[in-house]
Amino acid sequence: MATDKNKPIVSIVVPCRNERDHIETVLKSILAQQPPPGNFEVIVTDGMSDDGTREVILRLARVDSRIRMVDNRRRIVSTGLNAAIREAQGSIIIRMDAHTNYAPDYVLQCVQVLEETAVDNVGGPWIARGKGKVGKAIAAAFQSSFACGGARGHDPHYSGPVDTVYLGCWRREIFDQIGFFDEELVRNQDDEFNLRIVRSGGKVWQSVKIKSCYYPRESLRHLFAQYMQYGYWKARILQKHHLPASFRHLIPAAFVSALLLLPVLSLLWPTAFWVWVALLGLYVAINVFVSALTAAGNGWNLLLLPCVFAIFHFAYGWGFLRGFTDFIILRRKSRQSYTTLTRPSGEDLIC
Repeated sequence: MATDKNKPIVSIVVPCRNERDHIETVLKSILAQQPPPGNFEVIVTDGMSDDGTREVILRLARVDSRIRMVDNRRRIVSTGLNAAIREAQGSIIIRMDAHTNYAPDYVLQCVQVLEETAVDNVGGPWIARGKGKVGKAIAAAFQSSFACGGARGHDPHYSGPVDTVYLGCWRREIFDQIGFFDEELVRNQDDEFNLRIVRSGGKVWQSVKIKSCYYPRESLRHLFAQYMQYGYWKARILQKHHLPASFRHLIPAAFVSALLLLPVLSLLWPTAFWVWVALLGLYVAINVFVSALTAAGNGWNLLLLPCVFAIFHFAYGWGFLRGFTDFIILRRKSRQSYTTLTRPSGEDLIC
């Protein structure tokens, strides 16, 4: 690949907000990456942090000229990514986040897999590594097909085409062809972008050569808020594209709808109550069984697993129903719905 020797071949973009405890570690790990041909630059888009994150970034930038900081005044991931991509000098864009650990050859493997496969977006499996009792339970559930509906992106052994991939690595021209990230999406902007790639005839590819691990939430309250937002903004993608990226995204909402509607229906059709009891009982039985299998593979101390699995399903399903009401029934625009979800104090939407 021909390159201007005065420009880096790879631009690494890092959206962040209030990441003082993590940003120095992740930036130092990025700077220590095995460089691809042409080297790389690092563009950090900061969502106007007020906890000292900006000072850390600027201090590191003074030491290493590969780092640049760009302001992200709207403070959400999609606007941060777009601001960084517009500033990028490289012909290849790689997204990296603050709550992830990366193999030393992560960047190099992204570039090589992108060139070898000739697809439009590449990334590695989405692997969770928890901290503490709650974090470890969340991480164990995160890798289970019961939690993610069999999504291949959570399979650490799968390489091949997927509907979406963790983080991402793209050629710069893809953004000229299909546009940038949708800045109306607070969550799921990567899923929607990958959906546009696939529907434009492109391919998204997962490779086990691209290795990283993600640190999930460490509280059940934050996990519920996170997955409620995922479900909520998935409904906006349905409104925009008229079809989901995968029908597995609809199952939690269908399940929650059944649990809500069957008791009401039982007022007219008494059998509906027993259908509700059977449905809920079946779910509890499957949840406990899968939790036991998951705990056996990760240590029998993961007694939180049934609750964690339930949060994955019920939070996502409830969020989707709220989003469906706002976007499909009431036909609101996403800017009108930006503040309709309550998030826990201290949790920023860019996380």
